[in-house]
Amino acid sequence: MILQTLKRVSMGLASAAAIWAGPVATAAPAPAAHWIGTWAAAPEPATPALRGFPGSPSFSDQTIREIVRISAGGARLRIRFTNVYGTRALHIGAASIAVVGPNGEVRPGTERAVSFAGKPGAWIPAGAPYLSDPIDLPVKALTALSISLYLPADTGPCTCHATGRETAYVSGPGNYVDRPFKAVRTMTARAFISGVSVETARPAATIVAFGDSITDGVGATLNENRRWPDLLADRLVARRGRVAWGVVNMGISGNRVLHDGAGASALRRFDRDVLSVPGVRYVIVFEGVNDLGISYGHFTGPLAKAFKMLATSRKATAAAIIAGYRQIIARAHAHGIKVLGATITPYGGSAYYSPEGNAQRELINRWIRTSGAFDGVLDFDAVWRDPSDPTRILPRLQRGDHLHGNDAGYRALANSIDLGLFK
Repeated sequence: MILQTLKRVSMGLASAAAIWAGPVATAAPAPAAHWIGTWAAAPEPATPALRGFPGSPSFSDQTIREIVRISAGGARLRIRFTNVYGTRALHIGAASIAVVGPNGEVRPGTERAVSFAGKPGAWIPAGAPYLSDPIDLPVKALTALSISLYLPADTGPCTCHATGRETAYVSGPGNYVDRPFKAVRTMTARAFISGVSVETARPAATIVAFGDSITDGVGATLNENRRWPDLLADRLVARRGRVAWGVVNMGISGNRVLHDGAGASALRRFDRDVLSVPGVRYVIVFEGVNDLGISYGHFTGPLAKAFKMLATSRKATAAAIIAGYRQIIARAHAHGIKVLGATITPYGGSAYYSPEGNAQRELINRWIRTSGAFDGVLDFDAVWRDPSDPTRILPRLQRGDHLHGNDAGYRALANSIDLGLFK
């Protein structure tokens, strides 16, 4: 009886409270802001000068100004600096970022100082990447940014990305991160920067293009953002879908799936260059031509010795490369990332070509198309091959070396990609 009385009293109090409070309007929660990758360049180890090719540069008491074009926009930015291949701590004395207009000039009012734990500079340990603090600078998709960094002490040979396809400017002595300077020299390498991410509250994710020189854009017009990942970003922005897509280019010229050489192998660098990218949802794997070319090419002339040094006793067979792809797929799937496989494009007529290597390429491409191991297939071989000679690239799509594309070739690759794959 006592329990029943208490229950009635409790119910009465609850009803009174409901009448007193009246109806309560529940506001929809604001979308949570999150970070995604919007630009990247894969770090490469320093190289010595070789046969007319300059070695990796060093800097001391100089400012470097580098231009990057992002893919997705956002409310705030963050820069990923890198000293991954440095043998000593890298001192960044100061850094800045700004929006660049179509004329190449900084847009007034967009200049921002970059800080590290609230400080204007940082010491980056040898072997490490380093993130800046978030930077309050709202930017739209496909915006060009100027990133300047002052390096007060001798850096030693830089951790750079050699094939930047964009002109960077190097000052004489002094800190010019907050003002214009007359360049004493230019370069196209990316020095000490490896990524830019944006913070956004709208649905957004990142696609990583993981490849070699064809992804890196060898043959594309300098300073025009005409590599196939750039052009894929253009298409995704023009589509104006529900999801904002960042597209980052992690190609390294000369890179191989199985062996180091031009940078770490795809298998070795996958965690660093793919899994570390904020918001990555898809990775496009487009590698293998260098494995085949170095294993089976018949080289003559001055470069024969260099290619012989890169070759290993174990040839890159179709079975070995497919096993490498399976490793990448498994590691990506463990992190909820979908993997799209691109078929290896023709290279007949290049120094790499041999019938033996091409036979392995055809086996690999058949597996990519039919195995079902990838979450989707991009048949780049079908886009580039010459119907009159399927071992070669169509003349109008290649740069003249029978291996790399030109602007038209890279546009053909980008236009062939079904945007419905990205959901």
